Order: sequence, then C-alpha cells, then structure tokens
Amino acid sequence: MGITSTYDANAGQVTIQIDGRFDYTTHKAFREAYQDHEPGIQYEIDASKMEFMDSSALGMLLLLREHVGDPERKVRIVNCQDSVRETLKLANFDRLFEIT
Repeated sequence: MGITSTYDANAGQVTIQIDGRFDYTTHKAFREAYQDHEPGIQYEIDASKMEFMDSSALGMLLLLREHVGDPERKVRIVNCQDSVRETLKLANFDRLFEIT
C-alpha cells in the first residue's frame, strides 16, 4: 500500500501509482512523487489499485494540476474503478483531468 512513481525519460512522463486509500495520510508521499519533476512533463495517475479517495485526495490532484502549470495540459487518471470514477465525475474533475 502506498504511492510509488516512475519516470520514463523517453516518454517525458511520470506515472504515479496509488495503492489502497488516497486520503490525507498520503499527502506527503503524493507530493514527493511529483515535486522534483519539471512542470512540463506529462503526468499519469494509475488508479488501478486505488480503493478509496476522499476530498483531500481531490485537493491533492488539484495541487498536481497546479504544478503542471498549463491548464491545456491534462493530467491523466487511468484504470479507475467505478467508485473512484464516480467520485471524480461528481466533483466535475472530468473537466479538469483526462479520466479513463
């Protein structure tokens, strides 16, 4: 359980894998997963192992989007389970993120 990140220099992409709960207890690990990378990089959140997310997780996603710095560049959230996808849609995050 936790958060891991991998950087693919050839693709210019950071993939952040969230395993288990995505809530306030993961804020430090989530921030560390992206803070040392340049804003121009593509970010992808792999939610295939995410079991739960709360409102603080939504805030953390907004902080990542702010870090990217370009409102036209969408952060991708991939492999969402139905409950996570529904939470994101209810919060209108499908307007801010590319969700699959």
